[in-house]
Amino acid sequence: MIDMHLHTYYSDGTLSPTEVVQRAVDRGMKILAITDHDGFDGVSEALDAGKRLGVLVIPGIEFSANMHGEEMNEAPQSYVGDIINMHILGYEIDTQNAQLSEAVEKIRRQRKERNEKLLAEFNRLGYGISEEDLRQRTGQEYAGKPNFALALVKRGYIKTTREASTPGHFLRHPNVRRIHREKIHVRQAISLINDAGGYAVLAHPMKIRFPESTGADVFEQLELLLDQLKEWGLAGMECYYSTHTAEDAARLAEMAESRGLLITSGSDFHGPDFDPGLDIGVTKK
Repeated sequence: MIDMHLHTYYSDGTLSPTEVVQRAVDRGMKILAITDHDGFDGVSEALDAGKRLGVLVIPGIEFSANMHGEEMNEAPQSYVGDIINMHILGYEIDTQNAQLSEAVEKIRRQRKERNEKLLAEFNRLGYGISEEDLRQRTGQEYAGKPNFALALVKRGYIKTTREASTPGHFLRHPNVRRIHREKIHVRQAISLINDAGGYAVLAHPMKIRFPESTGADVFEQLELLLDQLKEWGLAGMECYYSTHTAEDAARLAEMAESRGLLITSGSDFHGPDFDPGLDIGVTKK
């Protein structure tokens, strides 16, 4: 079994790289990829654990990226002026690559600035959380929105991390949603991965939100996006994913195969504290 989308506590997961690899082994995985957000600090530990436990660990990363709607070939007029956000997974990357390391460091600085604004806004809204509440372990530097969800649980404002996404509240409050971190362009993300000796894969495509009022369904819009991303060097698509239905996965796999793209499978597991129903190796609803 294979799981190509796993997070550790070096980004917004709750388990160490060794714990993730051990859990993967316990669940029958033979190949897995560590794909922490915007960084690869946990890769070395995971590789060592993989050697000890007899599984293949692939060094990876997950970039949050975007593009302007009008950059897409044959894009409908309604795309003009819109931003399309997506995540790009990178596999078999050289973690010593200078350009990749420089880009990661810049993203970390931007994330820290964003987090300071989010903390201030949550406190203005009456949810008293601090930078210390965002840490799940000693020495933790990364904090993403899932860490804010965990902090809200820790402080007793909500009972589960899922409640943090209640429409109009917490992470979905209009004031909070207006606070963004500048994302890198998807073309740059793909280029960074390719130049570091890796290959780029579009993550969880069914989560992408396209401009409205196009009259096209999500698969028709994905067709246009895939054609553009392939021109920019995309190598594959995550067709089998924990929230994809079997029908979604089959349609996505057909789209990828027709374009000569790799077909990958991933759970997007962050740890047992996030979703009791999700575990390593779960790649469909």
